[in-house]
Amino acid sequence: MGASLAAMITGLGQVALVFKDVAAAVAFYRDTLGVKFLFSAGPQLAFFDCGGVMLMFTRADRPEFDHPNSLVYFNVADIQAAHAALQAKGVTFESAPHVVARLPAYDLWLADFRDPENNLLCLRCEVRK
Repeated sequence: MGASLAAMITGLGQVALVFKDVAAAVAFYRDTLGVKFLFSAGPQLAFFDCGGVMLMFTRADRPEFDHPNSLVYFNVADIQAAHAALQAKGVTFESAPHVVARLPAYDLWLADFRDPENNLLCLRCEVRK
């Protein structure tokens, strides 16, 4: 019967984010957040590398896709430092860094904010005990 589905799915390869203004999104993610810009394919398509996961920025090609995206979590090594650095660049956070789960090996910290098109984004940090 073949491999199980869990064995076939090996990781996250790409996430598509929909924007009305792709150029403004590129500037925010590249210049403010510091995500590694890879290339553009015309004015309405751009690609980034976020820790080995490709982010594709595009305009909605159908009305049903023209809405804010799913929540994207960015892993950071030091959430307090990342929070302070992004605030210094003008990012307004909806929540300060806070613990959301106390697990045996680490505490999970989050802090959420929005990009220029109101998509919710989040810093995520596993603080080892």
